[in-house]
Formats: sequence, C-alpha cells, structure tokens
Amino acid sequence: MSFQSLGLDPRLLKNVETQGYTATTPIQKKAIPAILEGRDVVGLAQTGTGKTAAFVLPLLHRLMTGPRHQLRALIVGPTRELAEQTKDVVVKLGEHVNFRCVTIYGGVGQQPQINGVRQGAEIAIACPGRLLDLLGQGKFNLNHVECLILDEADRMFDMGFLPDIRKILQRLPPRRQILLFSATMPEEIRALVHDILRDPVTVQIAHSKPAATVDHALYPVEQTQKAAMLLALLKKIGDGSVLVFTRTKHRAKRLAAQLCASGYRATSLQGNLSQRQRQAALDGFKSGQHQILVATDLAARGIDVEDITHVINFDMPATVDDYTHRIGRTGRAAKTGDAFTFTTHEDESSVRAIERVLGFKIERRRLEGFDYSAKPAAPAAHAAHAQSQRHPPSAPKPGGKPGGKPAGQSRSPHSGGVRSFGSLKAKRRYSR
Repeated sequence: MSFQSLGLDPRLLKNVETQGYTATTPIQKKAIPAILEGRDVVGLAQTGTGKTAAFVLPLLHRLMTGPRHQLRALIVGPTRELAEQTKDVVVKLGEHVNFRCVTIYGGVGQQPQINGVRQGAEIAIACPGRLLDLLGQGKFNLNHVECLILDEADRMFDMGFLPDIRKILQRLPPRRQILLFSATMPEEIRALVHDILRDPVTVQIAHSKPAATVDHALYPVEQTQKAAMLLALLKKIGDGSVLVFTRTKHRAKRLAAQLCASGYRATSLQGNLSQRQRQAALDGFKSGQHQILVATDLAARGIDVEDITHVINFDMPATVDDYTHRIGRTGRAAKTGDAFTFTTHEDESSVRAIERVLGFKIERRRLEGFDYSAKPAAPAAHAAHAQSQRHPPSAPKPGGKPGGKPAGQSRSPHSGGVRSFGSLKAKRRYSR
C-alpha cells in the first residue's frame, strides 16, 4: 500500500517521499487508518518494523488542524536514546510544517525542557521520571494534551514505570486518544490496556525473525577467554563497523577500555554515562570516528545506525527477544551482516530457546588460530586499576558521593514481561 492512499496531508506525503519511504510496512498499513479515525490503538510489533512512523505520521496530520503553540501530544518512552530517536523521526517527517518538539528526560538540565514547553511546543517526548518531576513542580501541565502515545510499553513495565504511567494518565484530560505500542503483551500491560483504552483497535504484526541476510554463528569459549577471543575475532573482521553487547554496564566500560588499549577505536554506551557522553558515543559510532561500540541492551535502545557489519554478543542475551533485537541491528536493507555469540556451558538452554524461534540450528564454530588452552592475560582495565591504586584519586569534596549515579538515574529489578530463558534473570539500571 502506498502512503498516498492513506489520506495524509500532502505536505506530509512530500516529507515521506523526501525520506525515501516508498510503501507502507504492515504496522503502518494497519495502524495509520485507525489512528486517523481517532481510535485508541494497541500496536504489537518489534523494533525495526516502522512503528515510529506509524504513529508519528497520523499524529502530525492531526496537529495540522486546531490550535498551535500549546502542548497537544505526549509521547512517553523508556529511555533517553529512544526519545531522541523519536524526535529525529518527528523532525524529518514534520519538515516544513513548523511544529515544535521538545524532549524531556533526566541526566541533563531541566530548564531548557521547561522553556521548550512554555514557548509553545506542540509535541513532548518524555521519559516518565523527569516528566512527573516537572509536573510535580508545577512547571507546566498536560491540560491540552489530545493524544498520548506509550512507546515500548513492555520495556517500561520491565523498568518499573507502570505506576508512573498511571500517575501521568491522571493529569491528562478525560477526552484523549491513547496509542500503545509494545513488542510483547505481558499480563500487566493487558491490564493497563483494559483500564485506560476505550474500545481499542489491536494491530498485531507477527513476531519477526531476524533478516535472512544475517549469518548466525556461535563461538563456544570459557568465560575467562572471551576478551582474548574478541580481540582475535576483530583481527579477522578488519575494518567493519562492530556493535558488541554485554550484559552489564561495568563490563561494557571495562571492555571498551581494553579494546582502546589494544589499538581499536572503541567506546561504550552504558548507564553510567551522562547524557552528553552517551550522545557523543553514539554520534562517534555513527560517523565512523569509533569502529566499535560496546553497549548494554538497555542503553542500546534507540540505536539506529546504518551499515553495522557485525553484531557480537559478548554475553548471552537475557531473552529471546533481546537476541532478535540485538542482531536486528545488522543485515538491514538487504545488506548482509554477521551475528556472533560467545557461549559457555551455562548458555545451552538459552541457545536452544533461540534456535526454536529461528527455526534452525545455529552453527558452532571454532576460531581458527585461537589458542583455547592459553590462560587469559591480565586485561588493560586491570592494569589501569593497579595504576590508580599507585596514584589514588583525591578525596571527594564534603557532601559528595564517590561512585554516585548521574542525575536522573534509578535502579529497578528486571521483571517478567518478556520471554525469558528459564530461571535466568537480569537486573538492569535504567535512566529516566
């Protein structure tokens, strides 16, 4: 189906054409007409299916009539990176129609966000924590919001945001359109849908498998040899653009440092970074300044980088959905890509769960030339630690907290809302 057949404003159609969209994706084909009719919508689709444009286009169409220079639409999502990615889509698809859009999240100063709303932004894209904070301070209100979009609702559930979502809903006018998008539908999200949506249209896209252009391989290895194997594998990869996933932010930071010490252009994307640092890391990877980005699952939400040649799972992902989400970053737009996963004996049940979803057995490989019998050398990060012990940092200033989190960060236990591997559970940090 073409976008021209959907009844969108011609100015939006021009922007669609400029951005290179030719035909609607399944989620766009089904969701856009229902949204344009003013219906509440539940969209069940994974990242990479075109869901952002599926709600941005009809939202912009709606806002082109009615009052301007007041907050009329609120998009709520789990992470800063997703907020910025969504804003990019709004800006591109809304070019030449003069809408103002502001992002609201923690880890950065709040005054520019307040000013953005007060100066007439029609669209706010927010993370729940900072939004509730500003609302509680009375900096602005949601009295004129006509449409609420909850993006990646299952992730917000995982991160403990559902109580915040309900508080935000209490501040909205009783007459509003609600759009909820989620990759999965745990019982808690079903209950939320039942409580807050009116006779919703459900648009469900089948659980997508990774692109056929992705080559999957497993590299069995001892945990203590993973870093050495990564270095050996990177030598064979050469100049490709590589995204490496770890399970913890501390490991992401340590591994990136070790890669830099080995001469690679590497950086990390993880929750301990400030928003400025996170954006710099992502921009550097996009531009090619960094060849390798080491990231955690949560920090990587919202990464939209073209031409990633390799995805390497340094640690086994916590869920099947996380696996498909990770490797979906490569092999895009009919291009080929490689997805390599380091596995230990403890990962076998996880591997079988992934293979059931993929529908085939993943090839087990031995890395040619790698010495599996060698004991791991002390990583560069350990040497840096030893150096810091010889030259300890100065004591913190009174009132300071050594090792404290950046502003706007909290901790929430990972809970069941996605398909999990048996008893495997992961605790994750998130940024509001």
